[in-house]
Amino acid sequence: MSFPPVERQLIVFDFDWSLADQDSDRWVFEVLAPKLRKKMKELKKEVQWTDLVAQSLKELHELGGTRQEIEDTLRIMPFHPAMVRGTSALKSRGKTTFFCLSNANIVFITTILKSKGLENLFDEIVTNPAEWDPSGLLKLRRRIDPSGPQHECKVGCSPNMCKGDELEAFLKRHQPEFDRIVYVGDGSNDFCPVLRLRKQDVVFCRRYRGLYDLIRPYEEEGRLHCQVRYWTGAWEAEALLDQL
Repeated sequence: MSFPPVERQLIVFDFDWSLADQDSDRWVFEVLAPKLRKKMKELKKEVQWTDLVAQSLKELHELGGTRQEIEDTLRIMPFHPAMVRGTSALKSRGKTTFFCLSNANIVFITTILKSKGLENLFDEIVTNPAEWDPSGLLKLRRRIDPSGPQHECKVGCSPNMCKGDELEAFLKRHQPEFDRIVYVGDGSNDFCPVLRLRKQDVVFCRRYRGLYDLIRPYEEEGRLHCQVRYWTGAWEAEALLDQL
């Protein structure tokens, strides 16, 4: 069943496990430094995730890991052709603004997108900042500086970013309001923005991950304002995108 046609539509994509078929932070270390990946798993509950990835990138650099190795690893990260097809087809139809809202980082995201021919897919990307220094170290930091004012989210967003606040800020920057917002997500940190969607909006929720576990009780109890469609594989997401 297709969705009713609209003149002005926004689609918001989380990146890891939503647009891409893997988690970019974990993937880099699983491929290049499994011992560091194991250390990250052990420290996850003690160290804020973005800080932990930044620390691990520094350790990888000290072990001799190079920019070329990291970029090559990102280019081979699983990314389903069906998602490339579905997003490219939706983009080509016009009328849809593309927004990426991710807890990864700008270097990982743009490197992967370019490798798939999707470097022009998004109108805006909001994520954690990162840049290469001359020595080849990827310097990553939180979007919200820990030494400055913090967000006040009570839903459960990570300290580095409240995705609900970021969505609302994007909407304020891009007036007038969109006729429909489509949110494609999988993780528990996607729950906050989904709670802010309206009845004409829809979430494409990936099954069996954090967002799925949070959304289902809300949907069953009628506490969600927006519509929900579920998908598991990217080929199913492509079928949903084709209905827009």
